Amino acid sequence: MTRSLHAMVQLRRWMVALMMVLVSLPALAQQSPEQMIRDSIDGLMGKIDGRESYYMEHPQELKQVVDDSLRGVADFRYIGASVMGRYFNNATSQQRSRFVDVFKQTLLDTYAKGLVTFEYDSIRVLDNQSAARYEDQASVDMEVVATDGTVYPVSYTLRQSNGKWQVVNVIVNGINLGLTFRNQFDQAMRQYNRDYDAVINNWSPDVGVDELERGA
Repeated sequence: MTRSLHAMVQLRRWMVALMMVLVSLPALAQQSPEQMIRDSIDGLMGKIDGRESYYMEHPQELKQVVDDSLRGVADFRYIGASVMGRYFNNATSQQRSRFVDVFKQTLLDTYAKGLVTFEYDSIRVLDNQSAARYEDQASVDMEVVATDGTVYPVSYTLRQSNGKWQVVNVIVNGINLGLTFRNQFDQAMRQYNRDYDAVINNWSPDVGVDELERGA
């Protein structure tokens, strides 16, 4: 075998090996929806457990911890568009972006407050999950156990986009938060005569911990 032919064979083998590695990377790197939620919850609670009193006095730090935990896990653009519902198409790109940002910030505030005010004993992702109906959609069920023993069911809805799973909705104790926020946006649009800027400027999610405890 000549040197040039040998080099071509080696190059071909190297390219085949490289292709095999590249093809296997998504399967190795991609987590299942259940494992992604489990890791996200465990990571967040590991930073908060035992420091509730501190974060009660430093809410902005807690908000940053929550933001870091949800980054890449929640698809806020998709959620924001879903909340705007039928009004999304008529909004300008700037109004859409502004609402997504405002919606995210108010949601982080609500979530962070709930983490330090709600008295819970444990948060657990269930071992037995329902089978997905579609390849690009999944749900992950978990339970929040209060200190008095009350169990609150929580279900995350996820969608797969570009090979990545992200949360697009949450149902807490029977309350569909995505649908609740969409109804609130619709009500606000009626209240402000379809003035998008007024709705965005005055947006405030109206779902408190007490309501979530009562459930649907």
